[in-house]
Amino acid sequence: MLMVVCSNLRRPGHVGAASAARNINWLISGGYTPPIRAVARYVQAPEARPVPDERYPGSQQDRKDIATQTVRSSKPKDLRPPMPPSPSQTLNSSTLPPPMSDRDADPNLDVATGVAMPYNIDWIFPRLRNPSKFWYVVSQFVVSAVGIFSKVVLMLLNKPRVYNKERLIQLITKRPKGVPLVTVSNHYSCFDDPGLWGCLPLGIVCNTYKIRWSMAAHDICFTNKLHSLFFMFGKCIPVVRGIGVYQDAINLCIEKAALGHWIHVFPEGKVNMEKEELRLKWGVGRIIYESPKIPIILPMWHEGMDELLPNVEPYVIQRGKQVTLNVGQPLDLNDFILDLKKRQVPEPTARKLITDKIQEAFRDLRAETEKLHRERN
Repeated sequence: MLMVVCSNLRRPGHVGAASAARNINWLISGGYTPPIRAVARYVQAPEARPVPDERYPGSQQDRKDIATQTVRSSKPKDLRPPMPPSPSQTLNSSTLPPPMSDRDADPNLDVATGVAMPYNIDWIFPRLRNPSKFWYVVSQFVVSAVGIFSKVVLMLLNKPRVYNKERLIQLITKRPKGVPLVTVSNHYSCFDDPGLWGCLPLGIVCNTYKIRWSMAAHDICFTNKLHSLFFMFGKCIPVVRGIGVYQDAINLCIEKAALGHWIHVFPEGKVNMEKEELRLKWGVGRIIYESPKIPIILPMWHEGMDELLPNVEPYVIQRGKQVTLNVGQPLDLNDFILDLKKRQVPEPTARKLITDKIQEAFRDLRAETEKLHRERN
C-alpha cells in the first residue's frame, strides 16, 4: 500500500493515485469533511511568535532582536504584499514601491498571471497554521508510514551513500532552540521527498514533530480531497507555481520558520529532468530574509534518485540503484543578511541576492557530488 501511495500519488492522472487514495479513505471514514472556505486575506497564525534564540543573551533579546535588527512587538508581522501606489505617487517615480514579484522585477521571466486551480485549497492553510490534536495524531501515522516506506526503499532496496550525514542530523536535533533550519537541494525525481529522508534515523523520519515542512505543487498533490488530506497530514504545503513569491505557501513557511521548525525547499521549483542549471526561484530568498530569526541554511546535492524512480512511465521504483547524497557546509549569511537590513535594501533585491548565494553554493556542491557519484561507478 505504501509503495502505491508514495510512488504513484504525485502523478496526475496516474491510475495508482485513485487506488492509493482509497487506501487512506479510512482516515476520514468517520464523516470528517473539511469545509471549503475562501480566505479573503492573509492572517498570520497566532502561534507564530518569535521563540527565544539561544545564540544571543536574554538581556539583548529584551531590547532588540539581534538576528533581524527589528524591535520586538506582540503584533504579528504583516506578510501581505505592499499596497499599490496611489495615483499621486505614480507621478513621481522616486516614490514608487519596489517590485512585488519576479515578473515585475524582470519582465523577461514571464510569470503567469492566471493559474488553473483544479481544486480549492483554501481550507488547507488554516489547518496547517493551527494544527489540532486530531491533526497531530493522523499526521504521526502518515509520517511514520511514509518514513518507514522511504527507509525500506532507499536503504534496503537500493545502494545509498550519504556524505556528512551527521551534520544534517545534528542540525535537525541539536540546533539552538528557536533557530529555524532551511535545507535546500536539487530536484531530480518525484521521490526526492520523501525518499531522501530514508537515510535519517527512525526517531526523525517517523516523528511528525521533527520531520521537515515541504512545499508541494498544488496541481499535482492537491487535486482532490483525499490527496489533499494525505499530503496535508504529511506536512506538505500547497504551493501555486506561477503566481510569484507573495502567496500563502511562502507566508506559511515564514511562520514555521518563526517557530524554529525545519523547512525543506527545492529552489529549482520543479523536477529538473534535463539536469540543467536553472535560475533558482526567489521564494527561498524571501523565506530566509523575512524569517524573524535568520535560519541555518544547509545546501545538499544528490545524484541517482532519477534512476531509483525514473521520470518516465510507468513510474515504478527500481532496485539496486546507486544513490549519492552530499550534505554541504551551512551557509553563513548572518552578516550578509544583517547588512542588507541595515542598508534597507529593497526586499526584491535582497531576496535575489540571498538566492544567488545559494546558487553559488549549488555549483560547487554539484561538481563535488557528481565526482563522488562517478567514482562509485
